Amino acid sequence: MLDKLTGTLDFQARALLLRSERQRTIASNIANVDTPGFVARDYKFGDALKNVMQGDKGYVVSTGQARTAAGHLPFSRIGELSHQNDPELGYSVQAQPNLDQNTVDLDRERANFVDNTVRYEAALRFINGQAKTMLTAIQGQ
Repeated sequence: MLDKLTGTLDFQARALLLRSERQRTIASNIANVDTPGFVARDYKFGDALKNVMQGDKGYVVSTGQARTAAGHLPFSRIGELSHQNDPELGYSVQAQPNLDQNTVDLDRERANFVDNTVRYEAALRFINGQAKTMLTAIQGQ
């Protein structure tokens, strides 16, 4: 019964943590815009979310010890993916060649950053709304 109540929250929580990991990756690309030879990285969010939701990949307790229960969050530390559950980072395709071989397209990275931020906030609002709905149902108001 509890699984039915927390199922959507579990999905949104995992999506939220993947969004924060993607935000960190995009921020790293932006920070290295002037680094010669730096290759921009990113991953397909949908594929990463499917991988996290399937099977028991990455179910570890927050101390990094062996898995003790299937309900534990799939991250070794809050806000950080465990090594066995890292999304497969790919390399961004270079739109315009640079003389220093840097593949960061600042306009594309800014757009990705803003898009990811909006989706992160939407997931937060959804979780907040679900929590308020459950609290109202529990209190019987």
